[in-house]
Order: sequence, then structure tokens, then C-alpha cells
Amino acid sequence: METRLYSLTYSIPSPTKHKLILSFSIEKTLAGCVERRGKGLHSGEVSTVRLCPGFAGEGRSFYFRSNSIPASVDFAQVSPLCTTLSKSGFRIRTVEHLLSALEASGVDNCRIEVENLDGEGDDVEIPIFDGSAREWVESVEEVGLKEATDREGKSCEKIAPHVNEPVYVWRNDSFVAAFPSEVVQITYGISFPQAPAIGCQWFSTNPLDNLVYSMQIALSRTFCIYEEVEQMRKAGLIKGGSLENAIVCSTSKGWLNPPLHFSDEPCRHKVLDLIGDLSLSAQFGNQGLPVAHIVAYKGGHALHADLARRLMGMI
Repeated sequence: METRLYSLTYSIPSPTKHKLILSFSIEKTLAGCVERRGKGLHSGEVSTVRLCPGFAGEGRSFYFRSNSIPASVDFAQVSPLCTTLSKSGFRIRTVEHLLSALEASGVDNCRIEVENLDGEGDDVEIPIFDGSAREWVESVEEVGLKEATDREGKSCEKIAPHVNEPVYVWRNDSFVAAFPSEVVQITYGISFPQAPAIGCQWFSTNPLDNLVYSMQIALSRTFCIYEEVEQMRKAGLIKGGSLENAIVCSTSKGWLNPPLHFSDEPCRHKVLDLIGDLSLSAQFGNQGLPVAHIVAYKGGHALHADLARRLMGMI
């Protein structure tokens, strides 16, 4: 079904009539290089990811087989159960957890080099590790951040877009919306009536900052319904999936690999995914997450990307 896009227009106090206003800080990048290796969730293939400092004003980009793919929604591709970037026939799959950690940790510019150790095709997948973003947060903490400079050695101001007028996207009974707010805040709801152990959950950050992300969101793992596993495998998905990289819930027996990191871990993981997907609206080293109260219900990667497109088009 076609996604419908709306911008609500009612009177709110603001210094401008535009949907976005801007604030500024100095762009950051990694202080050194760090490398991680692991298996992809859907492909089951092993890849190596090397995170390196990036030049100010150039943002985050993936490099695979001498090809570069900017981490931009312009290159986002609809794919089942993950976010994929595609350019010139090359694809980088399952980028959302890595990008979520980079965005939340303040890594505005980064060169992301990816090598597929198990295959020779034009498709590579980012490692899943334990299904959370913990490994990527720890990678950033391992080398730290520094002020980014451009190719002439100059620092650049980072733009943080502020939503000044509500905007949302929706499909059926699912939606993702952004409302004016003085801080970044996310409220997310999920509903899985077929799995009572999950049921209906809501989680809210108030506000969202690096500490909240690393302690309350980054540790949340991807999840799935046990009775849907065989169907996903027949569709060529989760070839690398296991009880070590996802939490699995049975409709009749509940969680098969407890304990959970949080009672509402599935909902928190949706927030993790949302941050990674909205980071694709970042351009030229600017902030991807808008300063807004983002509210989502039963969203997914495709709907997240729709809002990212809207936000990028408003700057």
C-alpha cells in the first residue's frame, strides 16, 4: 500500500514559519581506527568492518570493493527486516545498528571500510554480533572522538535541525511522527498480540543523549517470533540467526532464551533501529536525528526511511 505523507499545519509559537530551524556545534569524528569482524544476520557470511576518521563536511560513507556508498537515505533500499544501502550495483545490508551507534555517539564523519570474507559478490552485510549496538558503541569508546577537519585542515560547524512544525508518515495503523521539542526525545510503541510475552509495549527517552543511548538502548537486541523463523529462512533470511544474536519469543511458550536485558527490550530495540534509520537524513557531517519529539507506533525500516526522506527534504 502506498505510504501517505502529511505535514500538520496549526499555529504554534515559533520564530520562523519554516518546518525546520537550525542550531550549530563543531563536527566530530573518530580519534583513530578500529576494526571488528563478525557474521551477518541474514547472509550468514563473515565480514570485517574498519571504522576510520572522516573529513569534516563529508559525513559517513561505506567503502566496499573500491566503491563508496554514502550513508544517505538517497541510497536506502526497501529490503526485508533490515536497512540496505545500494549504489551502482553494490549493496551494504543491515547498516542500521552501526549507524545508530555512530549517530548517537556523535560520530558525524566516518569512513566505513567493509570487506566480505566469505563471498566475492557485490553484496556484503554488516556483522550482527549479539543483535544489539553494544559492540559498535564500545568500538567508538575504544578510540574516542576528536574535532573533525576538512581536507584543508579547517573545522566545520555541525547543523542540528529542529522540527518547528509537526510532520508524519503513516501506512495502515503504523506511523512515525516528529513534533516540535526543545530536546531530542523518542517515544515508541509496538504491538504483538500473537505473542503475549511481548504484547503491547511503550518506551520513551526523555531526553535522548549519549548516556541514555549507551545504557538504555544500545544493549537491546533484535527479536523475532519463533513460529515465523521457518518462513523467514525459506525467504532466504536469517541464515546467520541464532539464539546468540537475537532474542526469540514463542507465541505459546514465551521467551526461549531469557533473561532479557530489559523487560521491554523489543520496544527499546525498535528505538535503536529508528535512530539508525533516521541518521540517513544526515548530510555533509550534520546531525541526522532532528531536535524533536519523535513518536512511532508499529513502525519499521521502510516507514523510518520515509520520515528520513521528509526530514532531509525540509532542510
